[in-house]
Amino acid sequence: MKISKNQMFNKGNNWLFALMSALILISANPSSAQDGEALFNSKCATCHQPHKDMTGPKLYEVRQKWEEGGAKEGSIYQWVKNFQVAKANDPYANEVSAWSPTSMTIFADLNNEQIDAIFDYVDAQPLSSEGGGGEQVASTGGSGQKEETSLGWIWYVLAGIFIVIILSVGGVRRQLSNIDSDEEYQKTYADEIRTWMFRNRKSVGVGVLVIVLAIIVGVLLQLGQIGVLSAYQPSQPIQFPHDIHAGENDIDCKYCHNSADKSKTAGIPTVNVCMNCHKQIQGNETQAEQIAKIYEAAGFSPEGGGQYSGETENLVWNKVHVLPDHVYFNHSQHVVVGGIDCKQCHGDMTKQNELPRVVPVEELNEIDGNIQLTKPTLTMGWCIECHGEKEIANGPVEGKGGYYDEIHKRLLENDKSLYQDYLEDGKVTVKELGGWECAKCHY
Repeated sequence: MKISKNQMFNKGNNWLFALMSALILISANPSSAQDGEALFNSKCATCHQPHKDMTGPKLYEVRQKWEEGGAKEGSIYQWVKNFQVAKANDPYANEVSAWSPTSMTIFADLNNEQIDAIFDYVDAQPLSSEGGGGEQVASTGGSGQKEETSLGWIWYVLAGIFIVIILSVGGVRRQLSNIDSDEEYQKTYADEIRTWMFRNRKSVGVGVLVIVLAIIVGVLLQLGQIGVLSAYQPSQPIQFPHDIHAGENDIDCKYCHNSADKSKTAGIPTVNVCMNCHKQIQGNETQAEQIAKIYEAAGFSPEGGGQYSGETENLVWNKVHVLPDHVYFNHSQHVVVGGIDCKQCHGDMTKQNELPRVVPVEELNEIDGNIQLTKPTLTMGWCIECHGEKEIANGPVEGKGGYYDEIHKRLLENDKSLYQDYLEDGKVTVKELGGWECAKCHY
């Protein structure tokens, strides 16, 4: 039975397509151990080792340890993302938090798959062969390099197989062409590739288009995340409980952030503001540990009626709501003139029992009285959207009558289209007063 040239080449096409699909799947699903190693080195290696306690405990088989210890399902993921939330929700996590006085760094940007990749990498690490010290070879890059090298050999083998199949298919097709032809004609491999692409030009065109679009979409998605700080929660020198101060004790925000209604910045309270109350209030056993840090910074000893030593230390607070240098934002303008409540941007601090963070817009929208917005918090779209929705009261501001009368007059005289918008919805927004003009917010 004679096999035609087309049958032979089509069979070669099928094998080639299968191999290309396998290579695409392999490249699209890289080894979780490689991801885990990179994530471990960038996120965890500063405080943890697989087989040795450091600043934090060893991580070898930590998932099994949590499960055997009675931890709630999924609690270990919550611990990595935000240990304070996990500590409040799980007794075992609260027990783990007593391991060291050093606070666990918050990694809200990690998802469960990435956390599993880290643990998979850690569990795959053998003990060092030197002296039983438990020090991981990967900490010096040893085992990670071996793993990466062994994986490289797999790529070399696959590439070799791929090249052999291409050469074989091309050679068989050329021989069949020569047999069917009266004249000898040797085609080059470039000719074979061009011929194959031409015959399958629709599939090739669709494939190229998909790849190009995927690259463009991926790049745009990455660019869109630049400067987005939603859920950003840096560590702080003191675990300050806003819910106790602003909630239970009903302390006004401006008592601590006393320049919010007077200045461009809201201000961070100095230690002497804390000492106004905590010179007498020392809190319970848990709170006393944090209050002791205030005493140390102030150079104060509560014993024997309390006295100051004069030896003070600085408290280095990490800024949470970080805006680019080219963005102008004035707290007093929003708080006093605009009448914006703190919870519109910072969330309900009377209920916040964790470290301050950039509250996601979804959580801000759940607070009664807040303007409903859709763009990520602290982005340009978020500000513009608020300026387009926030209504301005056409009346006196803190007893200063006629503040908006001049603005209303300009609206009548200079911009009829904006005045028409005002007549349609019956309100004046920040946008209609020039709140969308670039120079209002950009230097």
